[in-house]
Amino acid sequence: MATVHRLPKDIVLLKEHLAKHQLKLTRQREQILDAFLKVEHITAEAMYHRLAKRIPHLGLATIYRTLNLFCEAGLAQARHFGTQTQYDNVAHKGHHDHLICTGCGKIVEFENCDIERLQEEVASRNGFTIQTHKLELYGVCSSCRH
Repeated sequence: MATVHRLPKDIVLLKEHLAKHQLKLTRQREQILDAFLKVEHITAEAMYHRLAKRIPHLGLATIYRTLNLFCEAGLAQARHFGTQTQYDNVAHKGHHDHLICTGCGKIVEFENCDIERLQEEVASRNGFTIQTHKLELYGVCSSCRH
């Protein structure tokens, strides 16, 4: 898992969003942001378990609200993989697709120019202009196959 450090751009985006909605940048929100930017995908429950011992009086509802706030601010994207919602750190990434293991839930991000080009060709042949898309491929990872 790649480690991403908080850049001023992240905090600026969040502060702008909070100010627009008359909300404050609390210490808890800053701590959740710091932890969130160090992961690629995480559930609210996993984030709660990661932070609960370090942040007194932190509740799971606060984690959900804060992760949704990050989505609204453009720092995160909620992805529904199977039955779980994972929050994807998009602050420093461009478009990417996902391989999801149906055995262990492992998520692998990938980029493939050929797939992107083929999608554009298919859309064009059918008179479509793609505005956005997501590609999720479900299968079994090498660890689960053994």
